[in-house]
Amino acid sequence: MTKHVLFIVTNAPVIGPHNRKTGFFFAEVAHPFGVLDTAGVAIEFASPMGGWTPYDAYDEADPAQKAFFESKAFRRLNRSRKLSEVDAADYDAILIPGGLGPMVDIQRNAHVKKAVVRAWTTGKIVSAVCHGPCGLLGVDLGDGAPFVRGKKVTGFSTKEEFDYAREDVPYELEEALRAEGADYSSADNWQPHVVVDGRLITGQNPNSAEPLGKALLAALGG
Repeated sequence: MTKHVLFIVTNAPVIGPHNRKTGFFFAEVAHPFGVLDTAGVAIEFASPMGGWTPYDAYDEADPAQKAFFESKAFRRLNRSRKLSEVDAADYDAILIPGGLGPMVDIQRNAHVKKAVVRAWTTGKIVSAVCHGPCGLLGVDLGDGAPFVRGKKVTGFSTKEEFDYAREDVPYELEEALRAEGADYSSADNWQPHVVVDGRLITGQNPNSAEPLGKALLAALGG
């Protein structure tokens, strides 16, 4: 039976006091997509506003990115469904890619939080990579405790942010995850690092996107 994954992607084209160009980090959609699509997993795209999803850091020299850029899936991504009109329980997993854009419109977004709760409470997989775990912040399953409390997670580290976008982001993701009680871990800067804690799968940075896709595929039984 075909498995279905919902990618929840940012609509934000700029971030921060200097209006830095942003969006989703291209590799963080293209690499998991390539892993899952090759295995026959069906993928659908949603975003907070629906429609166009800006991207950042496209690398034409990367075969996986080039293939995705030229695919019908990329065209569908730019006609993404409005998240409020999607039920995460209709999918086997959700995946929140990173880039700086999510720090604008994915973090603490009511519809994103609802999707995380809906996926988790119906026994589905919740996954996120790089800045994508900001979508796990502020999530409450109904018991008043932060969703990430006591869970093993990773995400873009403070060390990495210091060299990348410290002046552009509203807060440090690592610190925010720790503040909500997450058991956070990271590897050296820009090294692949994926954490699997039951149905919660997180990746640290862009280089973790493909390993995260493989971990998600394994969790789906692929």
